[in-house]
Amino acid sequence: MTLAPTIETPRLELRGHLPSDLPDSIRMWQSPETIRFIGGRPLTEEEVWLRLLRYWGGWAMLGYGFWRIVERATGRFVGEIGFHELHRDSQPSFAGEPETGWALMAEFHGRGFAREALDAVLAWGDAHIEAGRTVCIIHPANAASLKLARAVGYADLGDLAYKGGTMVLLGRDRP
Repeated sequence: MTLAPTIETPRLELRGHLPSDLPDSIRMWQSPETIRFIGGRPLTEEEVWLRLLRYWGGWAMLGYGFWRIVERATGRFVGEIGFHELHRDSQPSFAGEPETGWALMAEFHGRGFAREALDAVLAWGDAHIEAGRTVCIIHPANAASLKLARAVGYADLGDLAYKGGTMVLLGRDRP
């Protein structure tokens, strides 16, 4: 069972996670390409399972969360994308603002899938999330994600101190 609505784009299906999706998510969150800018270390099975529970909990508690991205033509797992509210211990704080995030399997990088999925998710968020803006945090060396965030309307809000490092905080006002 999933609380997440299904979104279809020309090439992708975004749907809620199921327990059977755990192996794909483990594979992604243990991939060096995925973790390079997100945490820097492979996640354990337990940590990935807790991530999936967090996704489900977001939908139940907040009315928004993360989707599993699937390539429609092949049924292959592409990645994960969505919104969450993690009450991060960061300076400055952005608690209370929905945070957008995404991660794709390396074999799908550079093919426009992230943009296609992000456009669909932001359109859904604009229609269903009442917050005045959404934010995202991106590692300063992650040029591809910074370029994508700026291309869909996220503007730099400055540096963010988080877990002993510096991230870029970006915000996008609701149209």
